Amino acid sequence: MNANDVVYADYQSSKPVDPRVVDAMLPYFGRTFGNAASLHGVGDEATAALDDARARVARLIGADASEVVFTSGATEANNLAIVGYCLRNRRKGDHVVISEAEHISILNIAKYLEKNGFRVTRAPIDLYGRVSPAKLRARITDDTILVSVQWANSEIGTIQPIEEIAAMLQGTGVVLHTDAVAAEGLVPIDVSKVPVGLMSLSSNDIYGPRGAGALYVRKGVQVAPVMMGGGQERGLRSGTEDVASLQGMAAAADIMAAEQSAETDRIRNIRDELVERVLGQIPDSHLNGHPTERLANNAHFRFDGVEGEAMVLSLRDKGIAASTGSACSSKTLEPSHTLISTGLLHEEAHGSLEFTFGRWSTCDDVDRIMEALPAVVERLRKLSPLYADKV
Repeated sequence: MNANDVVYADYQSSKPVDPRVVDAMLPYFGRTFGNAASLHGVGDEATAALDDARARVARLIGADASEVVFTSGATEANNLAIVGYCLRNRRKGDHVVISEAEHISILNIAKYLEKNGFRVTRAPIDLYGRVSPAKLRARITDDTILVSVQWANSEIGTIQPIEEIAAMLQGTGVVLHTDAVAAEGLVPIDVSKVPVGLMSLSSNDIYGPRGAGALYVRKGVQVAPVMMGGGQERGLRSGTEDVASLQGMAAAADIMAAEQSAETDRIRNIRDELVERVLGQIPDSHLNGHPTERLANNAHFRFDGVEGEAMVLSLRDKGIAASTGSACSSKTLEPSHTLISTGLLHEEAHGSLEFTFGRWSTCDDVDRIMEALPAVVERLRKLSPLYADKV
């Protein structure tokens, strides 16, 4: 099947690189190819391009350029933020608090910390996937040094009360890290107004190239490097910087800053139409996540008596690309830890299907989805023993 014939509704797992971003990257594969660590003129050009990219990415989030550390992506940024902060500040305490809904990369970082002498407490989420600042505060002890709560959930789309959490932590001496990957480009982010200490970002989630990302490190917050080498990125992230990709990330940041408001409104309208039609036309269908405090592009459903993987494969045969949740953990076939934490049973969590829209989505995509989805659900329910008593 030709890719042009596919309705792509899995923007949360991967976004196409904007052609304008590709154009911005091309000179750095040829004319300006230097290593920013070199002392000659070609190296100086690379250094200038790197400084320029840093300033533009910082501008997107209301930061100072000196507070941006470039990485290979959000997973590395999460590792540098959490492991690096814990190693650098271990003398202050050995306790970390995270939410139960964090990305798999942070859950695995938490396991690593626990194997290396740190204590990790997981704060619960409610049935909509939201963390209560009060319940989070109740888990902070004198030994707590770091709290990590994602800005928004990439699976069910729920936006966390980051402003309230950041305000609650003020004066406690505890630093707040937030994985902002799902939120960037869809939620206004301004670290000059929201006092997070550390924040992870991804290039591809704003239509830039994969393999590039950044960690925001507020002035005064100290982290230790977790990867040793030549001491690039102020000694925090060694390895020769990929100037072409980082210029791409900067171009994506510029485009997002200019177009985010209008684009978010447009995508929200597409999402709302799909939600209304699915819930109105397919019996025993439910919307996962918060009904209003959710990402504008996210529609995450569950269907009684149907497995999500079967729906994804059936839709694939009809030229529709959707998902069951996080692409980073989809191969395990385990139910989503986020959905289980909201209180769903395993069979309920297994019946989930996620549609996420983006820059090239249109209302025609909703029509194509609704031409296929009701029949897919009906067919699979006829085969399901879990739905037999309702047929």
